[in-house]
Order: sequence, then C-alpha cells, then structure tokens
Amino acid sequence: MKWERGILWFRNDLRLHDNEALTKAIENVGKIIPVYILDERQLKKSPFGFPKIGPHRAQFLLDSVRVLKKRLQEKGSDLIFRIGKPEELIPKLSEEYAAKGVFAHCEVTYEETNVEEALENALFKNGVSLEMYWGASLYHLADLPMPVRSLPDIFTQFRKEVEKFSKVRPTFGTPDNIRSPFIENPGEIPALEDLGLEAPKRDSRSVLKFGGGEIEALDRLNTYFWEEDRLKEYKETRNGLVGGGYSSKFSPWLALGCISPRKIYEEVKRYEKVRKKNSSTYWLVFELIWRDYFRFVAKQHGNTLFLKGGVKGEISNWDDDMARFELWANGETGIPFIDANMRELKLTGFMSNRGRQNVASFLVKDLNLDWRMGAEWFEYMLIDYDVCSNWGNWNYVAGIGNDPRENRYFNILSQASRYDGKGEYVKLWIPELGNLPVSMVHTPYLSYRKELMKFDVELGRDYPHPLIKLGAGKNEARKFAHRK
Repeated sequence: MKWERGILWFRNDLRLHDNEALTKAIENVGKIIPVYILDERQLKKSPFGFPKIGPHRAQFLLDSVRVLKKRLQEKGSDLIFRIGKPEELIPKLSEEYAAKGVFAHCEVTYEETNVEEALENALFKNGVSLEMYWGASLYHLADLPMPVRSLPDIFTQFRKEVEKFSKVRPTFGTPDNIRSPFIENPGEIPALEDLGLEAPKRDSRSVLKFGGGEIEALDRLNTYFWEEDRLKEYKETRNGLVGGGYSSKFSPWLALGCISPRKIYEEVKRYEKVRKKNSSTYWLVFELIWRDYFRFVAKQHGNTLFLKGGVKGEISNWDDDMARFELWANGETGIPFIDANMRELKLTGFMSNRGRQNVASFLVKDLNLDWRMGAEWFEYMLIDYDVCSNWGNWNYVAGIGNDPRENRYFNILSQASRYDGKGEYVKLWIPELGNLPVSMVHTPYLSYRKELMKFDVELGRDYPHPLIKLGAGKNEARKFAHRK
C-alpha cells in the first residue's frame, strides 16, 4: 500500500461501477474516506441572474448522492457530505483523517479546473498528493488519435478518426468491499428546503418517471435494452416528443456519472451479439461520441466556450431584452411548438433533443437574444445539465461553435409539422389549444378571431398573441412589442 489512508473525492462520478478513482484508491490506500462536497458556488446565481441549479436537478443530485451513500454503506464504508468549497474542506478532512492522498476524476471546464488547481496547491502545502484520473468520456483522453489542441473543428472528422484509430477501454469492476475507518460525523444529506429550494411537483405528463442514482441508471439500461427491447429502433424514434420510450433517457445519469458511457457501450455490444446489430445500435454509440466531442472541445478551448463570441470569437449584435426572454422561458411566445417545449422544461426539468435545438434556434435566430441567456437558463432548468454538452450545443446553435454549416437555422413551422404533425405534443403541454384542428394548432395566429372562437380559443385571452410572425424574416422580433 502506498498510503495508510486516502480520500476518495466524488464529483460527477456518483457510481461504484467503472470508477477508476475508486479502483486506484483501493489499490493504493489501506483505508478510504469517501467524500462528496456540494460546492456552495452552485447555489449562487449566474451572470444573467438565474439560479445556477434548479429544484429538478437539485433533487436528482441529492437522490443520487443518497443512493451512493447507501451503496458505500453496503460495501462497509460511508460517505462524508459537506457543503462548501472543495479546495477548503478537503485539506481539512485530509488533516482530520491523516490522509496522504486524494483520489478523484478530473473535469475540463473553467470553474472546475480552477477548483482542482486551488485544491492541489492547498494539499501540496500539507504534503498531500492529488491523484487525478480521466473518467467521464467513452474514449479516454490518452487514446485520442490527435492531441486535444489539434482537435478537428468538425465533429464528423473527429468521429471518423476515433472510430478508426482509437478503442474504447474496458470498464473497471464494482468492488466487493471498501475498507474505511470509522467516520464519526459523515453529515446529513439535506432536503431541498434546506438549500432554499422548493420541492418540484411531479407532473403526470413527464417522460422522466425515475429517480437519481446508480441503481436506477442500471435499471433503466436493462429496461430500455432488454425488457422493452427499444434499442433496435432507437434511430427511428429518437426524435420523438411524447412518451418515455422514444429515446434512452440516459442523459440525467450520464451528467452526474451515475452510469458510465463505457458501461452503456459494453451493453450495446452485448445486445448486438445477443439480439440485433443495426443502424440504431450504432446510433446510440454515435450519440455518446458526440458527448465526448463536446467534452474535448471544452478542454481545447477553455473559458472561451463561455464568452459571448464562443469558440469562434464571433460576436453578433444580440440583444439582452429580459422581457422577451421571459416570454420565451415561460412558454408564452405565442408560437405553440416553442411554448410547448419550454413549458415541458419548466414543469419537468426535461426537454427532448429535437425540442432543445428548436427553442435554442428560436431564441438566437428569431428573437435575436444573447445565446448565453439560453445557456444559463438551461443550466438552471435541465435535470440532465452537463456543462460541456450544454455550452457546446449553444455555441453550435448560435453559429459560433463547431458546425460545418454556417448560420444554421431551424424553420420552426417546418419542424413542428415534421415532428408533431398531428399536434399531439402541443396539445399535451398547451391544453388551452386542445380543441383546435390540426390545421390550426401550430399557427393559431393565422386564423381569424371568429374561426378560433368556434373552438373556444381567443388570442390574448386563452393563449398569447405571437411575439413574432414566423416567416416574416429573422429581424421581425425587433419590430414587435412584447405582448402577454
């Protein structure tokens, strides 16, 4: 053994399976002290004034930490929970427990790497080593066929190169037991109310009907692949909007590391051997590679990912009109397909990938609002918020990120017709439009008042007038005063 005692610092890796930091700690430490610290800065507000974490994600996080604690207790250990700054609390804990090493997985974005640097400096003064490992992606950083600084600007090129020249490493196993000292004061995992957050109400329309933590994640993997046998049709159904089975819904657990992307990959390969190999099984892996790409892009570009000009450094004349933004955020733009998606997000903490692309494009390209407002709102609202994927995707949609198509624009009405042709999704989340025929449900503002009144709908009373008139040009938003 390298050290008699060491700290295992859990971050966005809330699992026991495929956890290299845990595996290395077991190999090098006599007794392990598992620690999770809720960084107090996550309870503050973002630059535009939104809370950095909302009740849906906070609840999922706390549930995941509770499951991790229970899993550790089953293995003969426990979990120390604290709220504060890791770079201040971990050195104190290392001194309290006479730990000589701290084991953790590294992150790549600005705030998180600043914490790592500050922690390493604080530990060094006390003669404590910080041992960091790469564990959040499908492909390991060291196995990329190019240095991160030379990462291709286009995803397709990156994907082809890693598929050709790199291999996915095998997963680490789940330990049978974890040797730990007696932990006298592990600390209580708080309720949402203790964090100043109101517990979210369960909406019966939500497609997410499961909780946080490693057990639920592995159960979902088994259900989606094996019990419901949905993997074989993933590519065809992944752009769905209604119901829980149209896509895997792994993203909340991936974001917190309750499940490993390599675990999913191995299960895909097992499914292909036992059941079926087709374009859908490949497409799920394809999406995991997209997730990898955004993580490596974040590592490549550092803080520029969060600046107004994005990774390209190109700044447009976006507005920051909070009145129009709030109409977008609350699902009151008068454009049903946009409003339905935004209402689902606000009520459940989730939105489909198809919806995210459309509402983001609408905010930036139609309303001409600063894309960072949308990125911060998603950080606040999304249950599956992942800093790299979120900010990378917003760069992408805003036209300042990695995208081979210049000035990408989503035609909202065309998208609504294609993906919600019968208006089922809009009627689900905007019941006040429930009586409208298919021909009117996506564009009620194009109908005469008398026509709408036949179906007991009046704009301005039951549903807002449109904030802009789609199809009249991207600058139309500037010509319309916001209406409620």
